[in-house]
Amino acid sequence: MAECGASGSGSSGDGLDKSITLPPDEIFRNLENAKRFAIDIGGSLTKLAYYSTVQHKVARVRSFDHTGQDAGQDHESPYEISVQEEVTARLHFVKFENSYIEACLDFVRDHLVNTETKVIHATGGGAYKFKDLIEQKLGLRVAKEDVMTCLIKGCNFVLKNIPQEAFVYQKDADPEFRFQTNHPHIFPYLLVNIGSGVSIVKVETEDRFEWIGGSSIGGGTFWGLGALLTKTQKFDELLHLASRGQHANVDMLVQDVYGGAHQTLGLSGNLIASSFGKSATTDQEFSPEDMAKSLLHMISNDIGQLACLYARLHGLDRVYFGGFFIRGHPVTMRTITYSISFFSKGEVQALFLRHEGYLGAIGAFLRGAEQDNPDQYSWGENYAGSSGLMSSSPELGPTQGAKSGTFDLLEMDRLERPLVNLPLLLDPASYVPDTVDLTDDALARKYWLSCFEEALDGVVKRAVASQPGSADAAERAEKFRHKYRDKLQTLRHQPFAYGTLTVRSLLDTREHCLNEFNFPDPYSQVKQKENGVALRGFQSVVRALDALGWEERQLALVRGLLAGNVFDWGAKAVSEVLESDPQFGFEEAKKKLEERPWLVDSYDTWLQRLKGPPHKCALIFADNSGVDVILGVFPFVRELLSRGTEVILACNSGPALNDVTYGEALLVAEHIAAMDPVVHSALREERLLLMQTGSSSPCLDLSRLDEGLAVLVRERGTDLVVIEGMGRAVHTNYRAALRCESLKLAVLKNPWLAARLGGRLFSVIFKFEVPAE
Repeated sequence: MAECGASGSGSSGDGLDKSITLPPDEIFRNLENAKRFAIDIGGSLTKLAYYSTVQHKVARVRSFDHTGQDAGQDHESPYEISVQEEVTARLHFVKFENSYIEACLDFVRDHLVNTETKVIHATGGGAYKFKDLIEQKLGLRVAKEDVMTCLIKGCNFVLKNIPQEAFVYQKDADPEFRFQTNHPHIFPYLLVNIGSGVSIVKVETEDRFEWIGGSSIGGGTFWGLGALLTKTQKFDELLHLASRGQHANVDMLVQDVYGGAHQTLGLSGNLIASSFGKSATTDQEFSPEDMAKSLLHMISNDIGQLACLYARLHGLDRVYFGGFFIRGHPVTMRTITYSISFFSKGEVQALFLRHEGYLGAIGAFLRGAEQDNPDQYSWGENYAGSSGLMSSSPELGPTQGAKSGTFDLLEMDRLERPLVNLPLLLDPASYVPDTVDLTDDALARKYWLSCFEEALDGVVKRAVASQPGSADAAERAEKFRHKYRDKLQTLRHQPFAYGTLTVRSLLDTREHCLNEFNFPDPYSQVKQKENGVALRGFQSVVRALDALGWEERQLALVRGLLAGNVFDWGAKAVSEVLESDPQFGFEEAKKKLEERPWLVDSYDTWLQRLKGPPHKCALIFADNSGVDVILGVFPFVRELLSRGTEVILACNSGPALNDVTYGEALLVAEHIAAMDPVVHSALREERLLLMQTGSSSPCLDLSRLDEGLAVLVRERGTDLVVIEGMGRAVHTNYRAALRCESLKLAVLKNPWLAARLGGRLFSVIFKFEVPAE
């Protein structure tokens, strides 16, 4: 988050420069490439949205050109690497106080270069008030958009594209935010928007929603009555007063009426029987804090009961709350949560949204970009450029915890292909990718945050080494170090900043920060070299396997898979060995493995299954380049093919650590096919298909996979899923339940994790699972 200094809205770009402590171009990023704009202006906050194109470097692999000058050369590498510029799309959202609107508009105007649009789509109550100022400053025509339509479109967008967008608020939990895994089918739901009044909307599809009720008693009532009662004019100050008040000093409780609980009705003694009831029966003065607290309870309870009744009337169990009355204030969320739980007897849950403040701006932008059909794409939050959910003290919420003048940022990157659920998930609604919730597990959180921070020097060194010809690589790597360290510091204090904190989110944040400073694939040359070395050993490995008897060969294939998985540059214990001993190879890795019985050992069950009929189609999620994919995975694939099983080999769409990418796997498969007739014929006959996962992560989220892969899995009747590697099979998916047989295997290359699971370094996980009938 960008902190601002003293308030003041200058009338030029310089005015903004003087009023904030972060450079404006770190707030309004990629403004020179902005194409379209939208704005949502509320009573106190402005949210500016714009679409831009982002140029960044990508590492591409391709076969050597044997028709040109290098024909006939004996290349040690199986392919060449070229770094190219790629243009991708990004959505930017900036939230700031209305007092900064003029200075911000000036800065935007002064830095626009080639915007395609002549219109800015505007929503919110302040859109009319600031219409002339916006048109004057930006030279764009203001097109007013319906507030409720924008809110609904924005809500649909975040629920579809941000996996952990919704959370419940639990007063006494640490931390108090509990994120929900998004349901694969987001409709229908109830949206309760609490602005000046209350609007209750039933949302049934992307384009169909209905206003079903509301109330004139909302945020404006709290603000207005609160100002009359306490002489406090500012909304946030009123909430601050309420957070310090004791409502029981003003409210009449059940115990004040009956001397205790009302047993017949089942009402506890501390329930409110009459809001402000004591003010009519006593002459004492009430404190502003107590009156504000009583007022907050009165209005929140009324809204909670109303929402509960409408949810039950329409048979809905998902109720999202938003509007300026919420704005992330814990004291407000606490009272609404209690109210809706009480009146529904726990059957309906109050849900809040991490990006609730951006819904209107997102919706206004989508309304203005409908000709581009943005809904056909999937989008992902860019952690490197987003502020995250900021909390606070118990008194002040995420948006109020920072001092006045905070600029809050959200960035969303457009993904190449739509992402969908793996069709083989047993229950997509209950699927949780991550094995350990670091938000809950304080000991694990402390370890992993320290682990990632200690690894920073090695990552910086690797990033610089990957670009030997770049004059500014060291400078960019230091900027990466600074940004990622800042993110880790934020997560120490705000572990819920980007949803549930997990090892996966720490890895993904690091990848986002590396990309931010143009280090698209720090391990590209390492992978190139290791793929070349492994390819030269492929035939001898296959010959040795073919010489074994059937049962002996099955164990050797599994041991080969496991030994290959040792070669993980993301694990400190392994990277130190690989850097200190260049001769460490496939056979040495086999010696590192623990002897059977393994830590988790379903091998005997797997062997018995192999004695039965072959699987129809196996989906294999590959892990590392080099020895792993070439000497471990491909011989295993070859065996399945020989049994009559079709194979889909799924690899990352983009780079992460030394994981094999789809582009690299295609070239590796081409080289293997030239050496091996089994693989050659399988590729030709499409019994072996290579596909991309849609991911650029060392972990695996089976609810966000490339749509083309999901379609193929369904079409081929896949009945076996193999998930390989610590990131994909232990940090994620260890407990994933599938509708078909699954094999999860990994070598534990982190001593802390191994000890926590009851093993030691290089312990083996071999988990074969058969779904219940």
